[in-house]
This record gives sequence, C-alpha cells and structure tokens, in this order.
Amino acid sequence: MPELPRIPPAARLDRHTNTPLWRQLAADLRDRLDGGEFTEGFPGEVELGLQYSVSRHTVREALRQLRADGVISTGRGRRPRLAALDPVIAQPTGIAYSLFSSVEACGLVQTSVVRVLTLRADGVIAPRLGLEESTPLVHLERLRLADDRPLALDRVWLPASIGEPLLDVDFRRTSLYEELARTGIPVTGGQETVRAVIPSRAEHDALDLQPPSAVFSVERTGTSSGVPVEWRHTLIRADRFALTSTLDPRPGATEPPSGDLAASALTPSFG
Repeated sequence: MPELPRIPPAARLDRHTNTPLWRQLAADLRDRLDGGEFTEGFPGEVELGLQYSVSRHTVREALRQLRADGVISTGRGRRPRLAALDPVIAQPTGIAYSLFSSVEACGLVQTSVVRVLTLRADGVIAPRLGLEESTPLVHLERLRLADDRPLALDRVWLPASIGEPLLDVDFRRTSLYEELARTGIPVTGGQETVRAVIPSRAEHDALDLQPPSAVFSVERTGTSSGVPVEWRHTLIRADRFALTSTLDPRPGATEPPSGDLAASALTPSFG
C-alpha cells in the first residue's frame, strides 16, 4: 500500500473557523508528538512560525498551552524542549525534613549553586531568631538543582555563633542540616508556613520558569532542642514538589471496624 502524502503543517490549520489558530497549533503539535515526531529535538519559535505560516505571537500562545499541560518546558532565551519525566518530590508534612535528603530519596542528584555565603547583620531577620537587630548572622543563598535542573531558590540565615564555622564549607554538594549536625547542633524541630506565590522576574529566571508561574514559598524557623538556629525562605518549583499529609480522624469521630464499612458511607458527602 503506497504511503499517503504528508499534509504540510500550514495546511492543517483551518483559518475559516472560530477556533483560534494558537489552539489549533497546540492540538496539532500534540498530535505530532503522539505520533513520535520531534525525537531529535523540539522546533523553536521561528521554525514553527515558518512551518505553519503563523505569527510568533500565535506560536508563543500555543507553546504556553503545551507548557501549562506539562508537555514541554521552556525558559527565557532557550528553545522549547520536551518536558522531562522527573519524579515529583513528595514531602510529608509535620517533620523537620531536609530538601537535600528528599531529593536524593527520589533517585535524583542534588547539587547547589552557591550565590551568597557571608557574615552580615539583618535587622529584619534577627528578631525572627529571637536576637537583637544588630546581631551578626551568617547568610547562605543557594540555587538548588535536582539532576542539574533548577528546583528551589533557598535563602537561610543563622546566628553567627552557630553559622561562623560553616563559612568555609563547600555547599555545592552537601546539606546544611548535615553540616550543622557535624558541629553538634542538629535541627530537631521548628515551624513552617507554605504559601503559593508568584516570584519576581529575577526569581523566574533563576528557577528556569516562564512568567507568570506559581511556586511554593516556604518560610521556616528551624530549632535545635527548642532554640531557634535558622530562619529560611525557600521558593520551590510547584511542578516538581508536593506536600503530603496523613489525616487523623476528626475529634470525636470513630473509625468503623475493619472491613465493616456501612453501605451508607459509600455515598460521597463533603462537610
């Protein structure tokens, strides 16, 4: 049976319908991906515009949809590429976790780009550690990578009395909590607040995100034997990280006997 002639990409778009061209383009690119095309690399914006005879704005809107669907990943000044099938780092809440350990537990290699490691005063952060505003602090800022791809932008402040021995540590391939434990100050607890935020443009660029993208904003006070030893602000890519919880019974609620769930309980009900 003779092979059917290929339809040129430009002819696959119907310019006489109410469906926007960018939406048609996104759908056709998905069809081509499902058909096994682009194994050698995904086309850039200019190439797609020529293939489909559409404007660069139309291409960008189509790529924005594919990115939102998790099909491709893009970054400022970079060609689109197929989204890597990285495992999502699922982190249980309610424990003093180490991001380094959580990443490596998923089979990924965690490294860091150290952006700042210095001794300085900070009148805003010091009181959060229960210190006078003029108290010197060690400030560490890292871009955290998982398998060489940006995962988190991590900023930590420690009292100088605790952090000064760490000023000579190479944090490119080690955990802050591991280094603190080596000095006899393990992080054993604390308090953490997690919110969804839109980062700044510079933070978008550092995390290789296309704006506007939401991220997890994590603010943590880490303690050792109840004493604050760190204040941390971390921005984590929401497409690579998830928080999980085990739900205890509500106060006053009773668990049914195992295997004896009443039929009425099978009807969904949300309070």
